[in-house]
Amino acid sequence: MFSPPVNRLITELARLPGIGQRTAQRLAFHILRTPEDEALALADAIREVKEKVGQCEICFNLAVGPRCRICEDERRTPELICVVEEPSDVIPIERTHEFHGRYHVLGGALSPIDGVDPEDLRIAELLPRLENGGAREVVVATNSTTTGEATALYLADAIRERAPEVTVTRLASGLPVGADLEYADEITLGKALQGRHAL
Repeated sequence: MFSPPVNRLITELARLPGIGQRTAQRLAFHILRTPEDEALALADAIREVKEKVGQCEICFNLAVGPRCRICEDERRTPELICVVEEPSDVIPIERTHEFHGRYHVLGGALSPIDGVDPEDLRIAELLPRLENGGAREVVVATNSTTTGEATALYLADAIRERAPEVTVTRLASGLPVGADLEYADEITLGKALQGRHAL
């Protein structure tokens, strides 16, 4: 239907998450309409990020160089480690300005159905960071999904076994601010009741 280069661009764009065939076509035609310098700037940005951005040698967050900016920041306490599934999970936690520790990115969540076992995640790299007084608390901030909950339970058991002096906590879950009770599902409302606190 289109020339081979346009078809290739549409195919490549359609591989992106959340981008279907029609959206890929719209994006491809938008790129074709933009000035050449803008389109090439996008291509250069993609090339640069693939060439320069890697993983932090300590926490496995995104980094330019051997360590990420958070691990290099001396003001961050190494005694408090927040465990997340993916590098993208660090961003919303950082936006709160409430967490002043360091991170550990697992690279996914346990899912035996999908073939993701503990050896496939960076759990083995986390445990040495906790031993020898390296940390006093681990905040498990995996998603509130079946796989996220399974990962949290597995991590809690592994940490208690290897570093029993380290406190393991889980992010609270429940009703979002501004939500109406009548629209809350039973699981969310149940979590909110379990996590209630005194006023």
